[in-house]
Amino acid sequence: MGLTLLLGALVGAVLGLTGAGGGMLAVPALVVGLHWSMQQAAPVALIAVAFGAAVGAVEGLRRGLVRYRAAVCMALSGIPFSSLGQWLAHRLSQQVLLLAFSLLMLWVAQRLWRQARAGQEARLLPTRLGLIDPATGRFLWSPATLGLVAGIGALTGFMTGLLGVGGGFVIVPLLRRFTRLPMQGIVATSLLVIALVGGGAVLNAWWRGQPFPAQETLLFSGATALGMLAGRRAAAHLSARQVQQGFALVLAGVALGLMLKALTSGP
Repeated sequence: MGLTLLLGALVGAVLGLTGAGGGMLAVPALVVGLHWSMQQAAPVALIAVAFGAAVGAVEGLRRGLVRYRAAVCMALSGIPFSSLGQWLAHRLSQQVLLLAFSLLMLWVAQRLWRQARAGQEARLLPTRLGLIDPATGRFLWSPATLGLVAGIGALTGFMTGLLGVGGGFVIVPLLRRFTRLPMQGIVATSLLVIALVGGGAVLNAWWRGQPFPAQETLLFSGATALGMLAGRRAAAHLSARQVQQGFALVLAGVALGLMLKALTSGP
């Protein structure tokens, strides 16, 4: 029980700090810490991450940071694709899923490290795909904006269903790349999308008969929510560069451990 609480709190803290990384660590925490398979860990991780993200999203809504229309659009396009990802996950072996997850983590880690070293000035100029009204901070909706937001949602949903990740690692960098939405707004919007898409994926897994161990799920989810609140408070005292570099190192270490586990396990 203590290990479950500790792992959940750590995952929540990362989610609160980054708005993007909780799901990347939730699955490895359950696979390595509790010795579950990827297929067992993914839906439980989604429950915890979706619950923790919902708590953070409520805070963002109160502060007026969430672009809720964009978040709902992403969720509507993402939930159907999460079903596709879950369907594929149950047709792949544990070894293949572990390798895919570890490679994804390494890619995200190196990307975060390069961004942190380059600094804010390296941010690419946004295209006209997602225009923001400078007076209100809201999206100026057009066919291009709708396509951008829906596409981000679809990719987020697929990765959520396939690997049990929240999808913030997709949402945050793409919104930074293609819009001028402030970083606080991006993180808050990402948390709402994670809550909606993750919740939809959990309901779909439940509908298909996926078992959820009640005690571990409740403990892990509650600890994740508390850790998320602590992470959100700590984020105010850390620079974005410190958070990115620290998270990149953690991701790289966990990814290498998962890769070793996949390569030494049977097919």
